[in-house]
Amino acid sequence: MGIVRDYEDFKKAVLPLTGIDLNAYKERQMKRRIDTLIERNKYDGYDSYTAVLRSNKEVLDEFVNYLTINVSEFYRNSALWQTLEDVVLPELINKFGQNLKIWSAACSTGDEPYSLAMVLAKKIPLSKIHIIATDIDSQVLEKAKIGIYSPNSLKGLPDEYKNKYFEAMGDKAYKISDNIKNCVEFKKHNLLKDSYPAACHLIVCRNVMIYFTEDAKSEIYKQFYNSLVKDGCLFVGNTEQIINHRDMGFSFNKLFFYNK
Repeated sequence: MGIVRDYEDFKKAVLPLTGIDLNAYKERQMKRRIDTLIERNKYDGYDSYTAVLRSNKEVLDEFVNYLTINVSEFYRNSALWQTLEDVVLPELINKFGQNLKIWSAACSTGDEPYSLAMVLAKKIPLSKIHIIATDIDSQVLEKAKIGIYSPNSLKGLPDEYKNKYFEAMGDKAYKISDNIKNCVEFKKHNLLKDSYPAACHLIVCRNVMIYFTEDAKSEIYKQFYNSLVKDGCLFVGNTEQIINHRDMGFSFNKLFFYNK
């Protein structure tokens, strides 16, 4: 298998193990995170750490979990969710009807697709809501399926949703209702190598692109464009304005919402 001498070797060794191409991530940021992890767990370098990744599935899962930076909360950037509710969803429903195909990409622990389901439920019967939610990290998908969250995850969520769709479990956790859980289908997916869902009316991918290189971003945006139906919408994070959106075929009338 060869000695893993440096970060370049490590990137090559990790690809077949995880399916994650570290070349697509901003190098300085990612290398620093990995070096810190190796040091903290008292491995003496890339080679010994790689050997453990190859032999211990638990350590490998922890590594992927650490790598895929999971900072998530319900209804993050509330003004944008209000725009989604007041402007974007009514337009989509008006144009395409109630059977919307919605994809929450890089969904982390489920806060985002569940937020989507709750907002949609004000406009569409729960029985008609089906959201595909994907992430590269199996551990966060398991957490998402369980649907138990800390008060911190819910701090930005309006009370109307909290009261209707959550049950307090003591004072340390909240459980989301099965009615909302049933609206979301979770799947494992790698944005950099797997095929994308087709004919989506709405794609939500927020606060993820900041970790990718410019080339990787361009490729992902191109794939999102191809995944959308004409007049479909891509909803991005509030630090992720697409500067060259016109070159890609997108237009927008609201910041952070791009139409095909």
